[in-house]
Amino acid sequence: MAELLADTHALLEGLNEAAVIAAGARVLASNSAAKALLGAGIDGEPLNRVISHPAALEALERADHDYQGVEDVELTGLGGSRRNWLMRTAPLADGTSLIRFVDRSEARAAEQMRVDFVANASHELRTPLSTLIGYTETLREQSDEIDPATRERFLAVVHDEARRMQRVVEDLISLSRIEAEKFTTPTEAVALEPLIDHALDSARRIADERGSALVSEVATDLPKIAADRSQILQLLDNLITNALRYGEPGTPVTVSAHDEGAMLHLSVADQGDGIAPEHVARVTERFYRVDTSRSRSLGGTGLGLAIVKHIVERHRGRLAIDSEIGRGTTVHVLLPVAEPES
Repeated sequence: MAELLADTHALLEGLNEAAVIAAGARVLASNSAAKALLGAGIDGEPLNRVISHPAALEALERADHDYQGVEDVELTGLGGSRRNWLMRTAPLADGTSLIRFVDRSEARAAEQMRVDFVANASHELRTPLSTLIGYTETLREQSDEIDPATRERFLAVVHDEARRMQRVVEDLISLSRIEAEKFTTPTEAVALEPLIDHALDSARRIADERGSALVSEVATDLPKIAADRSQILQLLDNLITNALRYGEPGTPVTVSAHDEGAMLHLSVADQGDGIAPEHVARVTERFYRVDTSRSRSLGGTGLGLAIVKHIVERHRGRLAIDSEIGRGTTVHVLLPVAEPES
């Protein structure tokens, strides 16, 4: 019997999930993952003390009367309120049952992110759409009563809201395209300095409107990077535009780049309000905004840094954000240098 239990424990430890073998209504043996989840002293204990989950116990009771086992059971709350598990039960030849707990927390979190994404995207489009409908209905139904100045103001609002919807849709399409290509590593050798110059020229109008200088601190003779040229340009556009939006008007935005051996270090710094530590880790999430009203008033879609993050990941690089309240924010991007031409 001792030899059989030793073999059973060895077999259970070979599984990569929490697992117990139950005989009747008691735990006969368990692996270390199950002990970490359910408690160290569970061997020999009644199942209803070990698991204490009504849905799980009901399923196991049914399994006792059905040698074919029972369907998978979704469990929430074991090992923490935010943990999700799939309990799978299989009958063994000696009349015992193998009970496995498959951790589904990451899959559930990913599913929730997709749900949140759809909800946020719908909200981002519904808000300007409601404005469009309201103003166009007023223009149509009260056209004879609206003076020319008011009509022009209404039309300007309609135009701005339509452009806002267009930006959201374009960013969603762009994000989808980048995600579809994420397993294809860019290999083209691309010079970064001309792309920085192009991005700075494109941002000049916004910079002038805010009275902000665009400062370039790019080292000479930078090595080329292994990159997708259009995506790196998009990354630069997003970072520089973000820095101008959230930097204090009249303060400079600085774009720097230098060689760090196998990686090239690009950074974009502003002198704005900064981001609180609890928000820094989340600003690359889709539609996440530190200040919703301010972001929308400045024309942000809530997707800019999410796009930057996915571009960096596709290029096998690294993204880091340093920010201090009242001092500003610096976004660091490290990109791999291209292999030398043979």
